[in-house]
Amino acid sequence: MTTIIGLDHGTRRIGVAVAEAETRMAFARAAILRRNLEDDLDAIRAMAVRESAALLVLGLPLNMDGSEGSQARVVRSFGERLAAFGMPIAYQDERLSSWEAGERLVEAGTRPSRHGGELDSAAARVILQQYLDAQPPEETE
Repeated sequence: MTTIIGLDHGTRRIGVAVAEAETRMAFARAAILRRNLEDDLDAIRAMAVRESAALLVLGLPLNMDGSEGSQARVVRSFGERLAAFGMPIAYQDERLSSWEAGERLVEAGTRPSRHGGELDSAAARVILQQYLDAQPPEETE
């Protein structure tokens, strides 16, 4: 099975989700509490090795008009640092992912809280699921 990790890059936490490409279903995992850039990169690399991840999908915070602003540049720079260590990277538009994640948590009867990272990882799950849904189905022979 091919594992894909989705990340929602934030200033305090990095939301995390994991999916198997074959099942095309993303699941939230515990968020990573941000410390400093090197520790954050190390934590993601360690997770990718532990999960045998074939791809990292980073949420790209685009402006509502689809343009890239300063936050998108920060995420792309973060992705370049991960790619420098041989990590394959893809970017997924994350506009409104936190809002959608919050709505889904409320629908499930959970009060979303940013303090524990639950909302961050729920947003990472939305981002990763949107990425998976946008991929063409694998052809079977």
